[in-house]
Parts: sequence; structure tokens; C-alpha cells
Amino acid sequence: MSDYILHGRDLQVRYEGRLALAVPEIGIRRGETLAVIGPNGAGKSTLLRILGLLEQPAVGQIMLDSRLVGKGSDLLALRRRFASVFQAPFLIEGTVERNVGLGLRLRRMAPSEVRERTRRWMEQLGIEDLASRQASSLSGGEAQRVSLARAFAIEPDILLLDEPFAALDPLTRENLLRDLQRILHESRVTSVFVTHDRTEAQRLGDRVAVVMDSRVQQVGTPEEVFGRPVSEPVARFVGADNLLAGRVTADREGLLTVNTGSFCVQAFGQIPVGSSVVVCLRPEDLVLGSAPETDSRDSGLNRLPGRVTSLFLTGSQYRAEVDCGHPLVALVAKHSVQALHLAALSEVFVSFKASAAHLIVPQEPEPDVRVALSRRR
Repeated sequence: MSDYILHGRDLQVRYEGRLALAVPEIGIRRGETLAVIGPNGAGKSTLLRILGLLEQPAVGQIMLDSRLVGKGSDLLALRRRFASVFQAPFLIEGTVERNVGLGLRLRRMAPSEVRERTRRWMEQLGIEDLASRQASSLSGGEAQRVSLARAFAIEPDILLLDEPFAALDPLTRENLLRDLQRILHESRVTSVFVTHDRTEAQRLGDRVAVVMDSRVQQVGTPEEVFGRPVSEPVARFVGADNLLAGRVTADREGLLTVNTGSFCVQAFGQIPVGSSVVVCLRPEDLVLGSAPETDSRDSGLNRLPGRVTSLFLTGSQYRAEVDCGHPLVALVAKHSVQALHLAALSEVFVSFKASAAHLIVPQEPEPDVRVALSRRR
């Protein structure tokens, strides 16, 4: 029996003959949050609607609790097991309290239960002081908190979140993200969270699914997806800005040497000598110093001389571009910039561990998914 509460197989969606989504298999485990990330137009929201039974695929199956959702299914009853929160809050006229309790009243719950759950979830979302406020007077962040409280109040089997923070300013977004992270951790409600923001996916997702070009390219834990992307396009999207084509030239009991043409990189792996690879390095894993790092205990430490070509502040860190014969991007803390007196044209050494270098073996183009799916059927 599948360990998925929600499971999709051989899914295809077409709009006016155009293939909008093709997913051989995807599943959500009970109690987990699956974060679905990808660029705009990749098919994330389409996948959410299919999984939430709000839209039917042209081809494929949806299983809920290992039971096929078919033509004879009571879709209305099944949809009542879901709750949805979208980018734009959809609130009715009336007070905050009336909005939070809407789903409970539609389910004809006892007034005492409606009051208890409404009060509890207003407190959880920090809007109890807004209970008597009219919904039309709320700010964007307040309105989204009301939408979330309304969704959690019905205690759904599955919660669907479609870019709920996209329209919020950074401070409001951060406060709401922190509260949602806490609530999901405490409640363990099964959730599918769609976002184009990598930070949101890392903070909320127990697992992450990357959707690009209408296909699910990779599914795994945040550590797997962000640290070990399966392809160059996925690596670029998840923020691995340093991608270097090279060839494995030596293998010392799993410690590989990769010649990139500009310099050699040591990395761990089980890839035959002579293989073409792409060295993938995240900017936060690169360390800048005024002298080469030395540690006789660590034979897998890479040290490269270079020159800073640009340096600018991005958020709480500096983004440094360094020419080491091949341009590399590193994220540097403010205190390190000051301590090293970093500036454009500064001579530096770039250091990173062999374990930080992820190797991608370029894959042959996959066969047309439509052919693959038709063969499976």
C-alpha cells in the first residue's frame, strides 16, 4: 500500500492542444509539507489544481488515501477534505470573525464549536484583536492571516497554498512566514505549498519538488535539492551560481580531480575517470581570504588565487565575483568584507571543501514524455 495520502500518476494537462504539465508520478506523504518551486509559467499552480481536485487532467490518475478519484467519485465531498489559500485573499463582507468561521458554518457545525475553533485560530494567526474589524478595512498581510485562519479552522486533511506571500511587502512576508512555519510544524497538517521563492521552500518544505518546463525535474529534501541538483537548469534555479564544465582526470579512493580548463577541482564522487561533468558550487560555500587556507588534515580543500571583479551588497551579505581564470561567485558576510578590506581588484584566495563541490553528469535528452506515458498505459 502506498505511503502517500495524495498520489498522482501519469498526469498530463493540455490547454488548447499545448502540453502544460506532464508528471509521471508525484506523491505527498501524510503530515508533510511538499514545497513546489519553479519559475513563473512552469506549471506549479496547474499541478496544485490537479492535486486539489479543482481541475481534471487530460490523462492520468489521482489517488486519495490509495483510492482512485474517478468519474464515479463524489468530488464535492472529496474537495471538502481540502482547504486552499491563494495569493489574493478571498474574503466575504463582514467581520474578521465571520470570515474565519465561514467554512465551519458551511459544514453546519455547532455554534459552540464554530466559536471555539474561530477563537483558537485567530489567536494562532495573531488576529484575535481584529475579530470585530470589517474585512474590507484590512491590510494585505492582515487579510492573508484571515485566509490562513479560515483554512486551518476547518482542520483539513490537505492544505493547498498557492504563493500566499507573493503580494506582501518583505517585513509582512517574513513575519507571516515565521508564523506559518511554526503552525505547520506544530499541526503537521499535510500541505502542498507552491512558491517561486527558494527561501520559502527551504524553510517550509519537508520535501521540495522542482517544476520546470511543465515537468517535475527533481523531488527530495531541501538538502538534496539545493545541495545536489540533478541537472544544470535545476542547479541554476536553486541558486548554484557556479557551474563549471570539466572532465574527471584522477580518482584517489573517491576523491576525484576535475580539470575545468582554468583550474583543477577536488570533489568526492563515484564517477569514472575520463567522464565529462559539471562542477556545481553554491556561493555560500565559497570562502574568501587574503592568504590560502591551510589545513594539513584536509586534503580535499580547494584553494584558488583570484581577483575580485565586482562587489555589491545584496540583503545582509555581499556578493563577490572573483576571476580565478573562470568567474566564481561567493557570498561574503559584512564583517569579512571589512576585515579583509575587500574591494574591486583585491587579490584573494577562494577556498571550498571537496564536499561542497557537487558533480553533475550531463544526461542525454529524455524521450518525449508523451511517448513514455503512452507506453506505460
